[in-house]
Amino acid sequence: MKYYNLFILLFTVFSTTAYSQQYTNPVNIPSALSGNFGELRNNHFHSGIDYKTQQVINKPIIAIADGYVSRINVSPGGYGLALYIDHPETGHTSVYGHLNSFSKSIADYVKEQQYERESYSVTLYPGQGILPVKKGEQIALSGNTGSSGGPHLHFEIRDTKSQDPLDPLQFLGRNVSDTQRPDIRGVAFYPVEGKGMVNGSSNPLRLNVSKNKSGVPLALSQPINAWGRIGIAVKAYDRMNGQTNIYGVKHVRLFVDEKQVFSSSIERFPFSKTRMLNSFIDFEDWRRRRSFFMKSFVEPGNTLKLYNTTNAGYIDINEERNYRMRYELEDHNGNTLTYSFVVRGQQQPVAQAGKCDNFMPWGMHNSFVDFDFMLDIPSGNLYDSFCYFHRKIRSTVYYSDMHQVNESPIPLHDNATMWIKLNADTLENRRQYGIVEVNESGSDSWIGGTYKRGGIETSIRELGRRYAVDIDTVPPKITPVNVEKWVTSRRIQIRLTDNKSGVANFKGTIDGKFVLFSHDMKSSLYTYVFDDSRLEKGKTQELVFTAVDGAGNSSEYRYSFEY
Repeated sequence: MKYYNLFILLFTVFSTTAYSQQYTNPVNIPSALSGNFGELRNNHFHSGIDYKTQQVINKPIIAIADGYVSRINVSPGGYGLALYIDHPETGHTSVYGHLNSFSKSIADYVKEQQYERESYSVTLYPGQGILPVKKGEQIALSGNTGSSGGPHLHFEIRDTKSQDPLDPLQFLGRNVSDTQRPDIRGVAFYPVEGKGMVNGSSNPLRLNVSKNKSGVPLALSQPINAWGRIGIAVKAYDRMNGQTNIYGVKHVRLFVDEKQVFSSSIERFPFSKTRMLNSFIDFEDWRRRRSFFMKSFVEPGNTLKLYNTTNAGYIDINEERNYRMRYELEDHNGNTLTYSFVVRGQQQPVAQAGKCDNFMPWGMHNSFVDFDFMLDIPSGNLYDSFCYFHRKIRSTVYYSDMHQVNESPIPLHDNATMWIKLNADTLENRRQYGIVEVNESGSDSWIGGTYKRGGIETSIRELGRRYAVDIDTVPPKITPVNVEKWVTSRRIQIRLTDNKSGVANFKGTIDGKFVLFSHDMKSSLYTYVFDDSRLEKGKTQELVFTAVDGAGNSSEYRYSFEY
């Protein structure tokens, strides 16, 4: 077994080295990253690395190796304009997201498909012989499209067969300078309910780690006395040379009395499990304080293949002595930070779990039903068991009472079904009803839903929030922008907004024929660039632009012009 493991290690090192020599950088400017692989994000692990593009768009993007374009996405959100290139020789797929434009051959293919489907948003799967590319060939220009927060290239390398994302730094890390070790920010302690205590309490204890003037982490701000079963978590980030960004920590190891009880390593993961990040972290602290504590224990519903643990990482404090603990935090380049602390074993009464009227075990199908509310959580949705709490709040503002769906934040892996009864069912068009999430300040955001049995049903993926039924009867607002310049600039721009449920779809035609309006989620502008190959010149043109919101309300704008 020892020699077999050595063989696998050597094979992996050899393969990675071979690929790194075969792949070239996707950008031809100095490599600087704003995000790394496995970085902790809202509801998901980051599936690639983000290359900085010197704070501008339109930097050349090149294919890292020979292959063919296997998928193209054009969307107002997500990756915006994105290319997927299969590399059959290595079994990998490279992904390039948030692009500003495609190379001419790809752009021509995409435009033809958009007109054929009469849609700006498309997902295309060209065959192997349609759009071949060569290593080093320019395939696009960098951009800021989709849900990008600034100009950059989102880049991935995937296993083509499984589509699991892999850490691109395994193959391209030679181009990124990094001699800085990770940075610890905090340690947290979690008594297991009914089984453990920390400093006389059964509640989590989260502590920040301060540093001295030289940047060396200091001891915890208070002594830790514990008894029974506890879990521990660490808040930490990584750094890279010459960058002010913070990154995710690749390897986390926890030792108790020199024995390793937990480790996590983020090398790859399936997209079907990326939402399990919400179990990898202290979800409640993330939701309440936007802080990422990484748990060093594994909840029973968490099936990520990132861990190596003893007793699922939980620690039993059952002797009155000092338990010497140590975190090792390591990045991709092997830079390591070590942080030691002590937990003192001290007998203290362990608080018993409180009475629970609505216990929801993690491995089962769970539901809560009342005459005006229903929640159905299929099995496989919970990472751990919990006691569900429901509170109804009378409302004169909404078309139902407000419902507090559990007090504390609880993540769900997939969809749960929620139904809320209407107090007043007065609309003829029942598509105009929708569930809204009401925040603590009283403002709300539209979720939507479907009318059913005198109420509205929708899907949710998180508990701990407040919901009610509202209406949306106002259609989207269509506003032409600089009409007098449309012909001279050969460009039509329209501002499209909606007050509640959001724009669901839109369409533009000239003389009854579809014309391609582009759109990005960060802007309310919709733009059509005159295409003389599809537009008959020398006549009066009639533009018709229509839009429909999420509640089915529609608007139309008409305008005639000479071109």
